[in-house]
Amino acid sequence: MAVSRGDRGRRVVVSGMGAVCAAGVGARRLWEAARDGVSQIRALKTERPYDGRIKIAAQVPDFDPAAYIESNVLPFCDPFTQFAVVAADEAMAQAGFGRKDIAGPRTAVIMGTGIGGMTTIEDGIYKYYVEKTRPETLSVPKLIPSAMPTTIGARFSALGPTFAVGSACSSASQSVGLGLQMIRSGMVDRAIVGGAEACVINATIRAWEGLRVMTPNLCRPFSKGRNGMSLGEGAAVFVLETAEAARARGHEPLCELAGYGTTSDAKDPVRPDLDGASSCVAAALEDAGLAPRDVHYINAHGTATHANDITESEAILRVFGDYGREVPVSSTKPIHGHALGASGGLELAITIKALRDQIAPPTINFLEFDPSCPINAVPNEARPTKIEAAISNSFAFGGINAVLVVRHG
Repeated sequence: MAVSRGDRGRRVVVSGMGAVCAAGVGARRLWEAARDGVSQIRALKTERPYDGRIKIAAQVPDFDPAAYIESNVLPFCDPFTQFAVVAADEAMAQAGFGRKDIAGPRTAVIMGTGIGGMTTIEDGIYKYYVEKTRPETLSVPKLIPSAMPTTIGARFSALGPTFAVGSACSSASQSVGLGLQMIRSGMVDRAIVGGAEACVINATIRAWEGLRVMTPNLCRPFSKGRNGMSLGEGAAVFVLETAEAARARGHEPLCELAGYGTTSDAKDPVRPDLDGASSCVAAALEDAGLAPRDVHYINAHGTATHANDITESEAILRVFGDYGREVPVSSTKPIHGHALGASGGLELAITIKALRDQIAPPTINFLEFDPSCPINAVPNEARPTKIEAAISNSFAFGGINAVLVVRHG
């Protein structure tokens, strides 16, 4: 039973969204791959030879930034910013806004990234130490995490609060939540939010290999036989505004962004924590004014690592009780890879489409039920499901947790 909204402030809706991922350019391609269970994890391609153990990743295919971004802007854009700009253009178009329609100080731009311009960083180091040449002149303005939100802000003349969020795998989800809170409070009227990452490159893959959390073959969240994650890349961007504003201009939003919870484990740098994860889910539901049984789909963080999947399953059961064994839960990371700071955005886009199409996407590559993960993981095939509200979980290194709640607007 939903509870009163109390003093949460103005209702906030998602008016448009865009995505770039290993399925290609466009949120529709992301959703179709997730819904149909078609993995976008392929043979790894790197600019320089890679001699590591992991030979697969979810990389954006055949991406030509010059086809989307003006020649005077592109020199300032590392690939993570390129992805974000393209996703932002799609989100703005779906929201029904032109380039200058939301210009001014009442529009915020908050974008998340775990690493920022890693391609520019690695290329500069390679030039300096190997080729003995200078890094390119614009390296600094390209590599800083704030390059992404400031480029988007300039594109749409957004003069309100503009900054990057760096919270590892919760970065995109926290940026969305912060945008929600700013609009609710009346600080701004609109927000462009989301996240992007582009670090499927030699140094990053080798670093992740060192943690021994990468699968050499198939990502299998919540399944017996799981042996790790696959890296991904891409961006997802959302345009938020008040329900009242959308209604006044005759625009039908995609959904209501109903709740946000964020907590810190304040414990281990890499090991997930049951208390932190469960309290974050509970906080998001409370913020949305929803009871656990009001939620009909959960998009899990679901990395397919041993500890994370067990902890997340336990967190779901702690908050949802016996219903936690029934509510459909899926991890879509075997489709788009673990895109780090962009993952929460890609997964929110899928969650919104699941809500709108009334379909719980599958957890693919599932072999066999694991008693240590006693949840309804929607194995291998999508399931028609009546969904009135859904949540998307992001649980990051450092113990930074973020959960978003969406429902019909």
